[in-house]
Amino acid sequence: MKVTIDTAKCISAGQCVLAAPEVFDQRDDDGIVLLLTSSPPVSLAEDVRQAATLCPALAIAVED
Repeated sequence: MKVTIDTAKCISAGQCVLAAPEVFDQRDDDGIVLLLTSSPPVSLAEDVRQAATLCPALAIAVED
């Protein structure tokens, strides 16, 4: 699994952080998403896909 984010699309909703805090975080100054790992373990796959689904800006891409 490979995860990428488009920070230009991010609207700082934080849904990704709630769904997969091991993979996503937010910058303190503006809330834009930070990717903690671009290749999360298989055990987090469901959480990462959920985060991508919940993202209101569709800023998260997940490739298998």
